[in-house]
Amino acid sequence: MTTQQNEHGRVFREAWIAGVRKHFPGEPKPGYVADWDDTPDWERQAAGAVYNQVAHFVEIADGATRHLSREQKGRFVALCWIAQIHKHIPNPKPSYVADWDDMPSWQQETDSDIFEEIERRNRP
Repeated sequence: MTTQQNEHGRVFREAWIAGVRKHFPGEPKPGYVADWDDTPDWERQAAGAVYNQVAHFVEIADGATRHLSREQKGRFVALCWIAQIHKHIPNPKPSYVADWDDMPSWQQETDSDIFEEIERRNRP
C-alpha cells in the first residue's frame, strides 16, 4: 500500500471510529473502534480504496455532491464497502454485505459521516 493510500485509509478509519462513537447505541465492540495499527491488512486496504472512490466521485462531480442527501452519501459509502468485502472475504456473513435498508441506523449515519468527511477534504 502506498503512503497516500495508507493516509487515506487512516482518514476513513478515523471517520468510522468517530461515527461509531457518536451513533452506536451503548458500548461498541472493540473491533469497531480498534486503532489503525490493530486493524487487519485487508480492512486497511479496503478503507483506502473506499476513501479513493469517494474522493474521485466528489472530484468528477466537481463538488456537486454537496447537493446529495446524507442518505445518498451514506449509500455510496456502503455500496463501495460491500464491494470491498466481496473482494477480500470469500463467503462473507450476510450482515457484512447487508443492503442499506437492512443496516442498523448507527451504521447508516456513520457511513454518511464518512462520506462528508472525505467530501470536506476533497471539495474542489
